Amino acid sequence: MELTPQSELELGKAEKLPASKLHAAQYIIALVLVILAAGLWRLEVVGADNFRALAEANRIRKVPVLAPRGRLFDREGRLLVDNYPSVSCFLLREQVKDLNVDLPLIAQGLHISVDQIQATIKRYQSSPKYQPIPLKQDITPDEQAFIEAHRNELPELETLDEQRRLYPRDGFAAHLIGYVGEISEDDLNKSKYAFYQPGDVVGKSGVEATYDAVLRGVDGSRDVIVNSHGKEIGRLGQTLAQPGKDLKLTIDLDIQIAAEKALEGKTGAIVAMDPHTGEILALASRPTFDPNQFSVRLSKSYWNEILTNPDHPLLNKAIQAQLAPGSTFKIIMSYAGLQEGIAQTMHVPCNHGATFYGHYFSCDRNHGMVTIDNAIPYSCDTFYYTLADRLGIDTMARYANSVGLGQKTGIDLPDEVSGTVPSTVWKMRNFHEKWYAGETISVGIGQGAVTATPIQLARALSGIASGGVLRRPHVVFPDEIPPEELEAVHETFPGSGEKTIPLSPENWQTITDAMYAVTSSPIGTAYIARLEGIDFAGKTGTADVVGGRQKNSTNKSTIPNAWFVGMTPRRNPDIVVAVLWEHGYWGNNSARLASGIINVFVEKQRKRNNNIRIAETPKPVTTASSAPEGTATTTAPPRPTSN
Repeated sequence: MELTPQSELELGKAEKLPASKLHAAQYIIALVLVILAAGLWRLEVVGADNFRALAEANRIRKVPVLAPRGRLFDREGRLLVDNYPSVSCFLLREQVKDLNVDLPLIAQGLHISVDQIQATIKRYQSSPKYQPIPLKQDITPDEQAFIEAHRNELPELETLDEQRRLYPRDGFAAHLIGYVGEISEDDLNKSKYAFYQPGDVVGKSGVEATYDAVLRGVDGSRDVIVNSHGKEIGRLGQTLAQPGKDLKLTIDLDIQIAAEKALEGKTGAIVAMDPHTGEILALASRPTFDPNQFSVRLSKSYWNEILTNPDHPLLNKAIQAQLAPGSTFKIIMSYAGLQEGIAQTMHVPCNHGATFYGHYFSCDRNHGMVTIDNAIPYSCDTFYYTLADRLGIDTMARYANSVGLGQKTGIDLPDEVSGTVPSTVWKMRNFHEKWYAGETISVGIGQGAVTATPIQLARALSGIASGGVLRRPHVVFPDEIPPEELEAVHETFPGSGEKTIPLSPENWQTITDAMYAVTSSPIGTAYIARLEGIDFAGKTGTADVVGGRQKNSTNKSTIPNAWFVGMTPRRNPDIVVAVLWEHGYWGNNSARLASGIINVFVEKQRKRNNNIRIAETPKPVTTASSAPEGTATTTAPPRPTSN
């Protein structure tokens, strides 16, 4: 059918789109163009830095530069702890897709097991993938050569130069210095280590732990260009590491050597301190351990050896051995009795002991009539049994607490213990029982429930000899530490700190003269340890252990502990030495160890300034030879002339 012009016009109108639909299509096209433009803007402008950084990461690697720890010196600037250059191997997880394929070859080249590598990787699962994993520390030259030779096959292996700790040999001063090791998972959960990362090396004990924040420094880094195999082909820049601060310790190397030699082959501890300042001049504990074994990777065999040793080498006996102080406690008893106005008038007959509350308490000797003047050099148990009965346990506890027993001293070393001072309140709180008067008698001679550490006894007895002034013991000079760090140390180790106790001049002279007679008079229990021409004073202690006193027993655990606390001069001493010789039997055995250390100190001072006070030679009282606590005689010791 042929269309007329009129019909063609009507058909064209019917096929034409409505304006509304045309406008909608235009809007949709415009919206798509806007979305595409926005996406292009995000990629090219907004995200440019991010994508540029990702691209740079393909060829630039940030390598950490570890800060060397600060070195440790003695008080005269002699080097104690140094660092040595070392190389460690790290694993870069982003450099390989399937690590399990390479594990056998890595294990073979680094001389470690596949299981050990897998355990290390598992430990770092939660850490960011870009963070290197330490595989082996202090690798050997042949292991370094292996890594370089297999650089193309094993791009995930990288080496890092480090400065590693070098400690003195044979465990010298190990308990004082401490050791470092890799931070543990438990440590990472503590607020103290909030800014530390897995793999960081931190102080684990001793000075290394207390002053870790000062010694560790601040790590740096360097940016290196690497190829597709992870091999370094150039460097861009670096941030220098800030070395840790060197620290000068208060210990005197010569006195420390003397203390270490004195304890050789023995179990126990020695503390030497300057009572004027609280500076620790020497601190030794035996048996000891090798901190070098801990600073890299502790072997299972050495760890088992440490754990199975019944004498506990990791225990710092100078601040952690809580033992009955024996007759050294009689100085504190004398202080309490004199200040209470009781001991001055006591005249106690000693016939090998006395009976209290229906029980006989023995004394080693028949001392005859004993007064406060000869009770200390005799170390007469009967006198102190009687004094304890008159004072009562709570008065004894009050005076013992006043000189720092039963509480930490506040020395700047980790894990100090407080010891025990029994009282009526103490027993009720801990055992829900009342205190019986008969229990007081044994405490009067440093037995029973009372316990103390060598550092506590050194501070307590030297404080009495100093006229009642007790200083806080410390092993690092305070001016070596930033003020805020020093404040943190004091908060961490509060203790009893600096304090002064009441002590009349008359009582002070009585006690210190009697302590001088212990070493200078033939009736003194430490006469065998006397030092001619040196004002050497002190007090012995023989403390029974569980099983009783059995001198000739083959069972070491039944032999008493030998204590001695000595000083020079007798009043306002310049040095105090506390010796604990576990199972050393008589206290005069420990006195001989202390006298050797005192002699080293005096000779050194004489060479330096020729200004050591010399004691007058006491007049002989008897021809009796040196004997243990309780030497038999009825002659009172002479009162030495004061300086």
